[in-house]
Amino acid sequence: MPEDDDDTPFDNPPPRPRPTHPTKRVAPASDDSPLQPQTCEELLPNGDLYAGTFSGNLPHGPGKYLWADGCMYEGDWRCGKPSGKGRLSWPSGATYEGEFRAGYMDGLGTYIGSSGDSYRGSWLQNLKHGFGQKCYANGDFYEGMWKKGLQEGHGRYVWKSGKEYVGEWKGGRIWGRGVLISENGDRFDGRFENGEPDGNGVLTWSDGSCYVGSWSRENPEKRSGSFYPPPKRAGGPEIDHEPVKRGILGRRICIWEADGEAGDITCDIVDGREWEGLARSRVKGVRGKGSPWCGQGEVKRQGQTISKGHKNYELMLNLQLGIRYSVGKPASSQTRELRSTDFDPKERIWTRFPPEGSKHTPPHQSVEFRWKDYCPVVFRYLRRLFKIDAADYMLSICGNDALRELSSPGKSGSFFYLTHDDRFMIKTMKKSEVKVLLRMLPSYYYHVCQYENSLVTKFFGLHCVKPVGGPKVRFIVMGNLFCSEYRIHRRFDLKGSSYGRSTDKSEGEIDETTTLKDLDLNFVFRLQRSWYEELLRQIDKDCEFLEAERIMDYSLLVGLHFKDSSTGMDTRHSTGELELALKDSPAGRLSKVETDWKPRVRLGAGMPARVEQVVVRRSDYEGGGVEWPHVHGEIYDVVMYFGVIDILQDYDITKKLEHAYKSFQVDPTSISAVDPKLYSKRFRDFVRRVFVEDK
Repeated sequence: MPEDDDDTPFDNPPPRPRPTHPTKRVAPASDDSPLQPQTCEELLPNGDLYAGTFSGNLPHGPGKYLWADGCMYEGDWRCGKPSGKGRLSWPSGATYEGEFRAGYMDGLGTYIGSSGDSYRGSWLQNLKHGFGQKCYANGDFYEGMWKKGLQEGHGRYVWKSGKEYVGEWKGGRIWGRGVLISENGDRFDGRFENGEPDGNGVLTWSDGSCYVGSWSRENPEKRSGSFYPPPKRAGGPEIDHEPVKRGILGRRICIWEADGEAGDITCDIVDGREWEGLARSRVKGVRGKGSPWCGQGEVKRQGQTISKGHKNYELMLNLQLGIRYSVGKPASSQTRELRSTDFDPKERIWTRFPPEGSKHTPPHQSVEFRWKDYCPVVFRYLRRLFKIDAADYMLSICGNDALRELSSPGKSGSFFYLTHDDRFMIKTMKKSEVKVLLRMLPSYYYHVCQYENSLVTKFFGLHCVKPVGGPKVRFIVMGNLFCSEYRIHRRFDLKGSSYGRSTDKSEGEIDETTTLKDLDLNFVFRLQRSWYEELLRQIDKDCEFLEAERIMDYSLLVGLHFKDSSTGMDTRHSTGELELALKDSPAGRLSKVETDWKPRVRLGAGMPARVEQVVVRRSDYEGGGVEWPHVHGEIYDVVMYFGVIDILQDYDITKKLEHAYKSFQVDPTSISAVDPKLYSKRFRDFVRRVFVEDK
């Protein structure tokens, strides 16, 4: 385009925008300083026309620029560039109306294409960037985040056919965690990579059947998981328990872009086989995610598997069905901030589960029951905070293998259940414990948000099951501290008190599943300086939180994996063997798709340390000021796991009476039931005695 003479008000005329979408500035840049605005009309030699205000030699203020080919900009100018609000139109009929900055479409604006597509939202230098809504000429719709002209972040895409995807995007493709719903109501909730399912997911069909498992993008035939068929209806036909011909994500979902600019784009399945192609093999023969115990030899596992005929078999089915419903349903809370009302103890949702199913619940083979979710939005945020993937969560609790019930209840009468992969622990709760947790939930949430390395128990869900004609069963889902690729050889439950704090088993009965107590402790734990200092800081913060909430009777749970076979303990495998075993295990195969459930090395999880064998006397625990330990011995290399558990006992009237009663019989400082302030001080002092810096 030829340059103007020196006496024209423009150094160069504005470049004409492309007829379908803009890609360049609509006016040139200039470093001249503006003077007082003047209104006039200027016809350029190339046929372009500007009418508006000038400041010095530059358009400045309101003005209209008409290109010779029919393109037109009308709006605000600043220093020779469109800046502010304006409207840009093309001869094709396409228009943009909104904000400009330094000659670019930049800010909030609406683009309407000549083919009927439209976009309303944020722009950055002529590219969609930020939150926006795109209506496509073919009837599709996208609402969500954009980055440099491509979908990236959280978004929702709805096809004209009725199919819908809600989840994460990357570079204009479905990538990350999301939910895809077909036209007939079939639903896949899981992970995607480059438009294909990859990693853990839950596929639920409209008839109530469900497949919980994992997918491999590199090898679509490689999968593991469990199929849950719908029950046989009364008087109805026999239901095929194989997911043959059932639809699932078959091919890659792609976004076809027009160079990432303002023109129309569309989203579709590459070969049109949206919900076809689930392998025609018997799913019931496919096992789920493997046990964390990898290596040679048989490992003794805690608990009894809850199989059909077990007294709590129905309860397990109800629990699994309720969690699958709660975690798997769409969550509007993911698109909004957490509110104070979400912490209200009255914030609870009851859902009825009839055997024949309902509008919102699938049919099942158990008796009718009611399901209650306490503060569901808060616990959804907690799971996200603790990096718990929803599909992983459901696969662990509702997967192929049943839960395991620990052999006997604790002192409180609560029963404990472990998931098949040992990742999560489920504990039944008394009503008083539920009240304590709901009361302290805001403080708990604030505390774990503030301290990433907090050692207090991680809570993932609080629920209640009420079978028809049966009692309410309240329970909490927690992280299992000892879920590890390492075998735990010794475990201790430590409170810093001595009364009644020893195991009731003889020396010959003690094995790696036995939980030892304070008077059984025969080790001092040696940590590297940085870990030791971090432990003391975090224990102080955690105890201050528990003391402020009037909590007492908590414990430090410690697990030790001995690396040195000279201890006489069978380690089963070396570190090298462990790595090879993990590489070939289901858990190892899943790790590369961000489903690695094994805890990383952090405070209290997988920490390298040393332990020193000592001789401890009962008197060393009494009085609080006695030097401890008494006699030193051998030192061993270990991997340590520890955390603060049982944090739901407040100092209520029952504990006060217990304290008064036992104080007449034994030294009051030796019992567990003491005032929270005294308990906190004693607990911290005890931690400082049994943990030392390894110099």
